[in-house]
Amino acid sequence: MLKIFFKSHKFWFLYFVQPMIISIFLFGCASKPLAPAIATQTEKAPYYIIGPGDQLEIFVWGNEDISSSIAVRPDGRINSPLIEDLQASGKTPAELAHDIENRLSTFVKTPIVTVMVSGFVGRFSEQIRVAGEAAEPQALSYIENMSLLDVMIQVGGLTEFAAGNRSTLIRTVNGVAKEYRVRLDDLVKSGDITANIQMLPGDILIIPESFF
Repeated sequence: MLKIFFKSHKFWFLYFVQPMIISIFLFGCASKPLAPAIATQTEKAPYYIIGPGDQLEIFVWGNEDISSSIAVRPDGRINSPLIEDLQASGKTPAELAHDIENRLSTFVKTPIVTVMVSGFVGRFSEQIRVAGEAAEPQALSYIENMSLLDVMIQVGGLTEFAAGNRSTLIRTVNGVAKEYRVRLDDLVKSGDITANIQMLPGDILIIPESFF
């Protein structure tokens, strides 16, 4: 009788209970898209937006005496020859150049201005933040075509306590924050390039600690 009891329960476990457990596990793992789902997205990085701390090279063609190299102040404004307290933060270099031309037109006939960003810091909203079990958690200035691997190199990789494949990328798309699972162990430790993705301004990468 005892043998029949265990055989009967083994049958129910193998054919009914075990498949249910496996299904629940797979469903839980699929709750967040894996890295390839991010890589196929079509979002394009916007034009660079000037932020406090950025170093600017301002060229006024034919007027080298009023060309200058300046830093954007913490309040987002700049001072340059013939110009005081001009808002720079929040503008593209082309937009700032146009505003400088308008200011200089009072003193210079038909000024032509070019603005180049030589030292990048960027606004906080455009920086990439890495938190958790990175060797050097920090906020990074976004650079065009920056990838997840580039970010991991800059933060010194993972700590020995990191659960890299449980890491989460938080990205704001059309004003809505979305979460994606990324596979940092596969990328950093195993060299699986399929786990690499393109980063966008404002991305937040959270690397959790391993349970054991």
